[in-house]
Amino acid sequence: MLQIQNISKTYQNAPLLRDLSFGIAPGEIVGLLGPSGAGKTTLLRIIAGLEDAEGGAVFFEGNSLRGIPPHARGFGFMFQDLALFPHRNVFDNVAFGLRMLTPTPTRTEITRRVNETLELVGLDAAAFARRDVNRLSGGEQQRVALARTLAPRPRLVMFDEPLGALDRILREELADELRALLKRLRMTALYVTHDQDEAFALADRLLLLNAGRIEQSGAPVEIYNHPASVFVARFLGLTNLVPIQKCTMHNAQCTIETAVGLFVLEKERGMEETPRFVLLRPNAVERIVPESLRRENTLRGRVVETQLRAGHQRIVVETRGGTFTFEWDGQVQTGADCVFELDVRGIQYLPERGASV
Repeated sequence: MLQIQNISKTYQNAPLLRDLSFGIAPGEIVGLLGPSGAGKTTLLRIIAGLEDAEGGAVFFEGNSLRGIPPHARGFGFMFQDLALFPHRNVFDNVAFGLRMLTPTPTRTEITRRVNETLELVGLDAAAFARRDVNRLSGGEQQRVALARTLAPRPRLVMFDEPLGALDRILREELADELRALLKRLRMTALYVTHDQDEAFALADRLLLLNAGRIEQSGAPVEIYNHPASVFVARFLGLTNLVPIQKCTMHNAQCTIETAVGLFVLEKERGMEETPRFVLLRPNAVERIVPESLRRENTLRGRVVETQLRAGHQRIVVETRGGTFTFEWDGQVQTGADCVFELDVRGIQYLPERGASV
């Protein structure tokens, strides 16, 4: 449906988007995830027609959008700051896009669609239509902005960090509701965020942007379980990374020497790049014992701190080669030297960075 081909853009003479290409299928929700300054918002503005690319093209349903003004593209755009009209009530905010359509719907049709859309986003039309938007809560304002975006029935809807100003509990609640609503309406969506939890909750597929290129693309569970690079791992909060000193391949086995110990893993299919780092996943610890006969896939160190995060205990482990954090809900003695036996399924190796796609 939407096809981005070789889009390039510079900012202050420095590359911002570098030959970017991807597509979105009808009814698909794609999350564009990346750090601040990666070019996410600029890409949305190019698709919407609010900025011009310096190279490449945008196609929708096989047709080039070059020269087509934003209002004629039939796309919806919801901004982080919501951009509600403070001098208009809820009804007139939601009706704004409908009144811009060509041909303009009748007054009766506008009223019907405003009320219908308010109900869709969880607002009682009878109670909210005439309310002052300045007197709404943050969550209610988010719902009004969403209703205004959806009321004209856009061919594509784009979101630029729309939940960023909300507290975490409300953000999680609205993210779940938004995904359910988009799926119910079978809408095609491109959702920009720097929050991995938000992206994982909403998207069918993620594009992880780094320095203007797509570092990795795939389903959320695929990217989390198999990060393609050190950048992806770190961005997802997987920070237990150990530089590899020596890597020896023998048949289907990979023996890795590091400053914290020896790791023996199966060689992955299609592996071409020499691995540069070992990733120890948060759930990698299998057992904590005073001593171990195992030679490989262990860490020697001590627990220096425990933390409670999202209902799970996290342990901070200090070793001769660095400090690591793991999830461990069992008993643990702070300050005691011990051996951490690791499950091989929680150990991965990574190249310095993944190839762009």
